Amino acid sequence: MTWSKQTALARIGDVGLVPIIRTVSAEDAWRAAQAIVAAGIGIVEITMGVPNAIEVIERIATQYGDDVLPGAGTILDADTCRAAISAGAEFIVAPNFDARVVDATLQCGKVSIPGALTPTEVVTAWHGGADMIKIFPCGPVGGAQYIRALKGPFPQIHFIPTGGITLESIPEFIKAGVAAVGVGGDLLARRPSRQGEPDAVGANASALLAAVRSARAANACRDQPTHG
Repeated sequence: MTWSKQTALARIGDVGLVPIIRTVSAEDAWRAAQAIVAAGIGIVEITMGVPNAIEVIERIATQYGDDVLPGAGTILDADTCRAAISAGAEFIVAPNFDARVVDATLQCGKVSIPGALTPTEVVTAWHGGADMIKIFPCGPVGGAQYIRALKGPFPQIHFIPTGGITLESIPEFIKAGVAAVGVGGDLLARRPSRQGEPDAVGANASALLAAVRSARAANACRDQPTHG
């Protein structure tokens, strides 16, 4: 399988979790990516704050091929966007909406996930061509309740909240109707004394994925019609 936009979007939606890697070295990022993949999560987002982030993305794409969907985060300009895509990034994430970045992503046929916060920013990003919208920083402005408020007028938009998402809060976000959750801090630092260690990252990744699956299963049961 070669990734198309449709298959990439399907992978994000199926998994429901976007692991965000932000480490102090490229080697730490690579080890974290390996641990995440070993935990059964076929998605990895490498942020541009990682030293030599483009090379890390290329390494992931080369090593795992179609088994893993690699993405690039904190993309703030079109040149970096194109460089990340050339390295193998299949989805592009930003903390903000920049039409030039979105246009560059769409021209390359990749998934565009710009950031937004307010209703006006959400609509601007949506009309600008976003495939999904990152709601950032979601935790500090109300978390799942804020997502629920946004879903009222925008039920057709696929949201990925990031910023302050924790293992404990995942069920409420899933219940609020998100397409996926983006998790970085709780993935890499849930046990601060072992931050970045592959076994700790793997354990955290497994727990996060299990929380998403459990919450989705609970929602599915809740949505089934009852018969008296």
